[in-house]
Amino acid sequence: MIVITAPTGNIGSHLLSRLLRSAPAEEGLRVVVRDPARLPDEVRERVEVITGSHGDPEVVDRAFADADAVFWLVPPDSSLTPEAAYSGFTRPAAQALAAHGVGHVVGVSALGRGTPVADRAGLVTASLAMDDLIASAGVAHRALACPSFFENLLEEADSIREDGVFTDLVDANRKAPMVAVADIAAAAAALLLDRSWTGAGSVPVLGPRDLSPADLARIMTEQIGRPVRYERQSYDDLYSALVGHGLDAAFVQGIVDMKRAKDDGLDAGVPRTDESSSPTTFEQWCVQVLKPAVLT
Repeated sequence: MIVITAPTGNIGSHLLSRLLRSAPAEEGLRVVVRDPARLPDEVRERVEVITGSHGDPEVVDRAFADADAVFWLVPPDSSLTPEAAYSGFTRPAAQALAAHGVGHVVGVSALGRGTPVADRAGLVTASLAMDDLIASAGVAHRALACPSFFENLLEEADSIREDGVFTDLVDANRKAPMVAVADIAAAAAALLLDRSWTGAGSVPVLGPRDLSPADLARIMTEQIGRPVRYERQSYDDLYSALVGHGLDAAFVQGIVDMKRAKDDGLDAGVPRTDESSSPTTFEQWCVQVLKPAVLT
């Protein structure tokens, strides 16, 4: 039995679809979802559904009963502090994992462990502490250590469409790994289906190559067919904008600290190898995902 949290999110929906296609018939699939109506009808017919939040002790107690493996993803809650949004949300699950003797957990986390900026990286620091909490439950644990997602750019589809601009806080020429969520889901599926691994550790999922904002602008211009440029936003402007939208001030500071750490090399601590490089290129993603979002 594999339990999938956040099955309607970007990564979880890709993972669930992949497991429904590839999992052996004897492998049961159970999902934890607040609103089962968000699952497609054909999916609801093939999985066991636990309704509720996976931050709820009673929900995870039911969900983890007789489970062999769990896919863990925390949907960040911007109304909370980073510690509460990650470790606070995860603590009931860690207790339930131990109580039910779950063998394996695959979680979505971040790059940066072991780097000089890991302890001042805001949301990433909170995510790494969450990984340690899960591992302390006595499970075999793999944290998918991810860089920024291509899909983050979908939040700027309107700006790209209307003004030909996207923004971030890092230097225009700083190259860093980036990854498609479908590649993260593929890595998660492989680990969940092959549970021969033991102990706790990280599995980097780095995308095929490092890219700078200048690279992204050039590729988007080529693939979308209209000019796209990068504008570097200031930390103060981002902080003010997000707090102005009602986000918790501590959570916003966590975002700013994460962005600052990324500009200081947070994502550069893992050497790229064939194993850590995933296949989906930014060019492919632009054509398949971003271009339709921008041009519709």
